[in-house]
Amino acid sequence: MQDVTVALRQATAEDVPSIVNLLAADQLGATRDGVTTDDDLQSYLNAFGVIDADPTHLLLVATDGTQVLATMQLSFLPGLARRGALRAQIEAVRVRHDYRSRSLGASLFEWAIEEARRRNCALVQLTTDKSRGDAHRFYDRLGFVASHEGLKHQLLR
Repeated sequence: MQDVTVALRQATAEDVPSIVNLLAADQLGATRDGVTTDDDLQSYLNAFGVIDADPTHLLLVATDGTQVLATMQLSFLPGLARRGALRAQIEAVRVRHDYRSRSLGASLFEWAIEEARRRNCALVQLTTDKSRGDAHRFYDRLGFVASHEGLKHQLLR
């Protein structure tokens, strides 16, 4: 990225409002994320505490030293399938609108894939909403294959 030095690091509680802003600035997140009350923020901080306390989950931010430019969560899932293979799950990837198409998202994924290799994961997986055509093309370019159909059952509204 020209003219900007970006660092990837583990998120802190102080980053949570910026992360929530990235989630809420998204077409889908606009309907389900955001902070309008202290209770809203506390819900996100509680979730952050759980993620941060568990070494199988990494909540990451990319910053320019002062601002959060992007975020992603990387989780490591043990399983019995595939001879007990460990999987890496990528979730909640968001890049600030003015930093899209500048290779920041690709750099996040490159780091995540290398971290999954370092931890001896058999595969890296993600889910994406069917309405995200641009994201699907991006994931295709990164070598992800739409090999499975994902299903969800909504519990909380």
